[in-house]
Amino acid sequence: MTLGDCDRVSRIRVQGWRTAYRGLVPQPYLDAMDPAADAERRRAMFTGASGDVVNLVAEDDAGEVVGWACTGRYRDGEARTADAELYALYVDAGRFGTGIGQALLRESVHRCEAAGHARMLLWVLAGNARARRFYERAGFRPDGAEEPFVVEGVAVPEVPYARPLGS
Repeated sequence: MTLGDCDRVSRIRVQGWRTAYRGLVPQPYLDAMDPAADAERRRAMFTGASGDVVNLVAEDDAGEVVGWACTGRYRDGEARTADAELYALYVDAGRFGTGIGQALLRESVHRCEAAGHARMLLWVLAGNARARRFYERAGFRPDGAEEPFVVEGVAVPEVPYARPLGS
């Protein structure tokens, strides 16, 4: 990913939230999401990111960004652990089912393995059945816990998933 990809990545991310979280997250929150403001935050995070954070994009044959994944060390509150975390994975909604998400996830897993992480974790909304099936097909398993992600005063349950890395 380059700094110039931030606008497209933010459009994909906002579109992803509006598509995947409709009915799970309060609609006024989704409606208020602003791709331009998200791109500004993304640029600030991108330029200030540590070497532990890896942003990957997938491009189509014309060079247009069609997906984005971001990984780094697992966030346990304010601490960072030795495990890896998939912070985000979004694909342009018009390209669901084309293998872009699988390719981004495979490359993210590969890079985290190469960096020496023994395990990769991620969080997914409990009601996001499509994402849960996607991660389960890739070898991730829920750990049985559930924590609320609070959006505009509404508790939206999230489930942590984990997958061992390496041989």
